[in-house]
Amino acid sequence: RSPSPLPPPRLVPALERSLPTRCCLVSCHRRLYDLSGFVRLHPGGEQLLRRRAGTDVSAALDGPPHRHSENARRWLEQYYVGELEPGDEQGGSQTDPAVSDLVDWQKPLLWQVGHLGEKYDEWVHQPVDRPIRLFHSDFLEFLSKTAWYVVFMVWTPVVLYLSWVSYTSLAQGKTRLFSSFTTEYSIPVHKYYFPFIFLVGMILWSLLEYLIHRFVFHMKPPASNYYLITLHFLLHGQHHKSPFDSSRLVFPPVPASLVMGFFYGVLRLMLPEILGLAVFVGGLCGYVIYDMMHYYLHYGSPKKGSYLYGLKVYHVKHHFEHQRSGFGISTRFWDYPFRTLIPEETFKKED
Repeated sequence: RSPSPLPPPRLVPALERSLPTRCCLVSCHRRLYDLSGFVRLHPGGEQLLRRRAGTDVSAALDGPPHRHSENARRWLEQYYVGELEPGDEQGGSQTDPAVSDLVDWQKPLLWQVGHLGEKYDEWVHQPVDRPIRLFHSDFLEFLSKTAWYVVFMVWTPVVLYLSWVSYTSLAQGKTRLFSSFTTEYSIPVHKYYFPFIFLVGMILWSLLEYLIHRFVFHMKPPASNYYLITLHFLLHGQHHKSPFDSSRLVFPPVPASLVMGFFYGVLRLMLPEILGLAVFVGGLCGYVIYDMMHYYLHYGSPKKGSYLYGLKVYHVKHHFEHQRSGFGISTRFWDYPFRTLIPEETFKKED
């Protein structure tokens, strides 16, 4: 059934003059919303939202094909522009999220969130469409932001160089597994093993991606601990609060290099130097792919029915409704054995 078209919206003159000429107006319970700034980000695709321009979306919010969460409905309120008819008070009790917020958005948020206490967890999982400032210092603020292409430009040359070093070093035939325990039964690592070692590194990264996302980024800090709340917001809470802040969707290179150095050190202790390096560079490549995919899942428009489209819908559900599940980003694989898969939606058939 096609959505029912709206009657010509009658806005107050001042409001009508302020609207852009190519706005995407929809109504919900006689409240009007301009989704022009959101159509490109819509998880179901821009065309779906464009087709609903000028219609009442009240029923569509309940599905099928998708039942929109309370966070999605709260998100819609950010684009409120007026009533369908002047003086119509229906639905007027709903408030702009910015008005009733618990923080001062005109000031850096990092040092405010720790004071939210027991209200922090609910607040941080109510997403908004606005940029976040973390620090008073312009320099620290600059370091905390990263354009998506910076990750690719910084780390791709590193991956290529370390791959060459690993392969040429293995080609010398001096790398042997278990050589620190025994020389008689040690296993030589041939240069032709490099692609498989590289793949092992990528697989290990996908597991690490899941574990970090679930147990570090989604830890629930104690309400009484100001510093743990602040740390959580710095690591990941900021992303859940403002999931479409394009400058905060990938990991900045400076802190990333510290994390990479730590994991390289761990591999260096556990494996022969060149073998550890080969595993590390595979993991580093997995990280670059993960960060690029994460940005695309927020800002890209994959073809409906494609693998990336499914991942985009899955990840948006994680942000808006299932924050305690769906921790896989580049793949849903690890959500299966760890039992954190987001359940599929079902709808009862109408008689």
